[in-house]
Amino acid sequence: MRSPKLAALELKRFGRGKLPVAALIALLLLPLLYGALYLCSFWDPYKNLDKVPVALVNADTGATVDGKRLDAGDEIARKLHDSKTFDWREVSAEEAAEGVEKGKYYLSLTMPADFSSKITSSAGADPTTSALQVRTNDANNYIVGSISRTVFSEVRSAASANASRGFLDKIFVSFSDLHDKTAEAADGADQLKDGAGKAQQGAKEIADGLDTVEEKNGEITGGLKKLNAAAGKLESGTKDIADGTQTLADKVGGAASQAKPFLKDPQQIADTALLVADTAKVVNNHLDTFAKKAPAAASVTQRVSTGASDIYAKTCTAGTAPVPATCPQLKKLKDDAAEAALLAGDVNTLVKDAGGDLGKLKRQLTDLEKQARALAADAPALSSRLDAAVAQVNALNSGAHKVATGMGQLHTGLGKATDGSEALGDGVGKLGDGAHRLDGGMYKLVDGTGELAGGLHDGVGKIPDYDQQQRDARTQVMADPVKLANQSLHKAPNYGTGFAPYFIPLSLWVGAMVAYMLIAPLNRRALAAGAAPWRIAFAGWLPVVGIGVLQVLALMSVLHWALGLELERPALAIGFLALATACFAAMVQWLNAKFGAAGRILVLVVLMLQLTSAGGTYPVQTSPAFFNWIHPYLPMTYIVDGLRRLISGGDLTRVWVGCAVLAAFTVGSLALTALAARGKQVWTMDRLHPELSL
Repeated sequence: MRSPKLAALELKRFGRGKLPVAALIALLLLPLLYGALYLCSFWDPYKNLDKVPVALVNADTGATVDGKRLDAGDEIARKLHDSKTFDWREVSAEEAAEGVEKGKYYLSLTMPADFSSKITSSAGADPTTSALQVRTNDANNYIVGSISRTVFSEVRSAASANASRGFLDKIFVSFSDLHDKTAEAADGADQLKDGAGKAQQGAKEIADGLDTVEEKNGEITGGLKKLNAAAGKLESGTKDIADGTQTLADKVGGAASQAKPFLKDPQQIADTALLVADTAKVVNNHLDTFAKKAPAAASVTQRVSTGASDIYAKTCTAGTAPVPATCPQLKKLKDDAAEAALLAGDVNTLVKDAGGDLGKLKRQLTDLEKQARALAADAPALSSRLDAAVAQVNALNSGAHKVATGMGQLHTGLGKATDGSEALGDGVGKLGDGAHRLDGGMYKLVDGTGELAGGLHDGVGKIPDYDQQQRDARTQVMADPVKLANQSLHKAPNYGTGFAPYFIPLSLWVGAMVAYMLIAPLNRRALAAGAAPWRIAFAGWLPVVGIGVLQVLALMSVLHWALGLELERPALAIGFLALATACFAAMVQWLNAKFGAAGRILVLVVLMLQLTSAGGTYPVQTSPAFFNWIHPYLPMTYIVDGLRRLISGGDLTRVWVGCAVLAAFTVGSLALTALAARGKQVWTMDRLHPELSL
C-alpha cells in the first residue's frame, strides 16, 4: 500500500464519531493558544501605558530670574499629563511613598522644592545641578521600572535642554551687549583719535608759536639791553641837570637877598624866564617826537646860553656904565646856560640812543614851564616879589631833581625788564622744548588711538550679535547638540509584530507534538504487513504535515485579520511556515518513533533548547556560552531569522538558507524515522511489554 493511502487511513480514524472530530478540530486550533492568544495578550503594551497608575509629586516652589517667573515643575507636570505616557496622579510625597511601597502606584516621580531655582542657577555665580527623583519597586513590576527609566531619561534630557537654552540665551544676549558696547567703544576711540589728531596739531602750532616767541623775545631782550644802556646815560645827564639847577637855586637864593636892592632891569630877567618857559614848552610839546626834535632843543638851549651871555655882556662888560653888583651872578647864569646847552646836546644824543618812555619827563617839563612863566610874569615886580621868584627857582630845581629821579627809576625798571626778558626767554625756551615733546607724544597718542580704534572695530566684527531668531536657533543646537537620528530599517510597528517570529514556530512545534499524541508516528498495520520502511515513515509524516499546513493557515489568518499582523511577503511566509511545520513534524515523528514514550519527553527537551537558543527575545550573544554553541544547530534559529525578514522585510538570504536547513532537517529526520521503522518491524518482548507507557 502506498504512503498517501496509509496516511488517509490514519486520518479516517478521526471520522468515526464526534469525539475524534472534536479532537482533530482542537488539534487544528491548538497553535492559536500559543501563537494568536499569547501574542494578543501583549500585542502592543506601550499603547496602554496610560492606564498604569504612577504618582507625581510636584513640590517645586518656582524661581524668579531677571524679573521673569519660572515654574519648571508645573511645566514638566503639564507635559507629562499631555504625553499620556502613564496615568499620572499628583499626590503628596507621603502618599506617593506609601503607594509605591504597597503597590498602589508602580512608581513615583518627584520634583523637589528647589527644582526651578537649581535650574536657573546655571546663569548665576553658584551653578547647581537639579535632580528629578524617581522611585520604583520591582516587587510591583520589573518591566514598568525598565520602561520608566527610558521615559524619565527623555524627561531629564528635555528639562536639561530647556535649562541649557535659558543659560545659553543669556550668554548670547551678553554677546550682543558686548558687541554693542564694543561698537560704542570703537566709535569713542574714533572720536578720541580725531581729538588726539587735533590736539597734536594744536601742540605743533603751540611749539612753533613758542619757537617764534622765543625768537622775538630774544630780539626784545636785545632792544631792552640797548634801551637800558641809553637810559643809563640819560639818567647821568638828568642828574647833572639836577645838580646844575640845584647850584642855580642855591646861588639865586643867596644872591636874591643881595640883588634885590640893586635889581634895576627886571625886564631882562623876564625875557630870560620867558625864553626858558618857551623852551620848556617846545620841549614838552614835542617830547613825543623828542628823538627827532632833540637837535632843535639843543639849539634853543644854545640860544639861551647866547642870550644869557649877551645880557651879561651888555650889563657887565659895556664899559660905560658902572658895573652892577649882580654881574657875578649873571656871569654864573651865563656859564650855567652854556653848560645847559652842552648838557642838552648830550641829552639829545642820549635820547637818540634810548628812545624810551618819557611820560614822567613831560609832566616835569610842564611844571618847569609853569614855573618859568610865573617867573616871567612876576619879573616887573621882581624886587617886590623876589621871594616868589626864588621860590620858582627852587621849584625849577625840584622839578629837575624829580626828572633825574624819574630817569633813575626808568633806568632801574629797564634793567629789571631786561633781566625779566632774559628769564622769560629761558622759560619760553623750556616751554618750547616741552611743547615739542608734547607734539611727539601726541603723534604717538594719535598712532595708539588709531590702533585702538582699529582693534576695537576688528573686535566688533568678531563679537557675535544675534537677533532673537538667531539666538533661538543657536541655543537649541548648543543645548541639545547631538540628536539621535534613529533610522529603523524594516521597523516593526508594535511589540507583538516584533515577537511573532518567536511565538509562531513555538505554536507550530506544539501543534506537531500534540498531533503525534493523537496520530501514531508509525502505522502498525504497515509495520505488521512488512511495508517498506520509507513508506511507513512517509505515511506517518504526511497526516501531521497536512494538519500542520491547516494550522499555519488558521494561525496566520487570525494574526492578520484579528490582531492586524502585516506581512511584507505573505505568500512566501506561508510557504516558509509550511516547510517549517513539515520539518517539525519530521523531527517529532522521529523522536516518538525511535524512543517511544521517552520520545515525548525528548520533544519537550528539544523545544526548550530551541526556545532558549533561537534569539527570539534578547540577542543570543547575551545568553551563556552553551546556548551560543547550540544556536546554529537547531532549526528554530533559522525559522525565527527567516520570519523576521518575511514579516518586516529585508534581505532574503537568510530565508533561503533557512529553507535549505529546514529541508535538510526534514529529509534527515525522515531517513532516521525510516531506520526506526525498519527496527520496529521486528517485535521483541520490550515492545510487547514496554517499561514506560504514556
